[in-house]
Amino acid sequence: MKTKSSFLVFLISGLIIGVILLTIFLPPFQIDNTQTFAKLPFYNALLNGLSFLSLLLAYYFVKKGKIKEHIYFIFTALFFTTLFLFSYLLYHFTNKPTPFGGGGAIKVFYLILLGTHIILAAMMLPLILFTLKEAFEKNYTKHKKIARWTLPIWLYVSLTGVLVYLLNRPYY
Repeated sequence: MKTKSSFLVFLISGLIIGVILLTIFLPPFQIDNTQTFAKLPFYNALLNGLSFLSLLLAYYFVKKGKIKEHIYFIFTALFFTTLFLFSYLLYHFTNKPTPFGGGGAIKVFYLILLGTHIILAAMMLPLILFTLKEAFEKNYTKHKKIARWTLPIWLYVSLTGVLVYLLNRPYY
């Protein structure tokens, strides 16, 4: 069972990362109304922010020993993150990438922020799935050990997703 569930985590992670990579290499789908998905970057940032807040609440409740509330807010964060992923894919399958228009130090800051965001976002998915797997298998010691890495990375990716949007907003 454990080997099978680990394989599923890698399979799901690989498939989703593969689909995300397709948005980079495939040209956007042509749609009649170019404004149809124009507001999605705003909603993506909103979903990232809601995920960030849900994670903070989940952490607060687990520290208070309120496990039901912790589980509720973890799944709330997972819900927002999943909605974000679908919205992100929809936007990037239908729109060309938006180049950052700033220059100088702010562009360097933006590119470093974006780079770390992308790298950690790719790591985040398998970490989330492995953390959940250990909880579902009632291996709480391992769950806590992995969650110590998952939570800060998930928080960072959610927060930097909002910051990347705010920095790039004038150029959409």
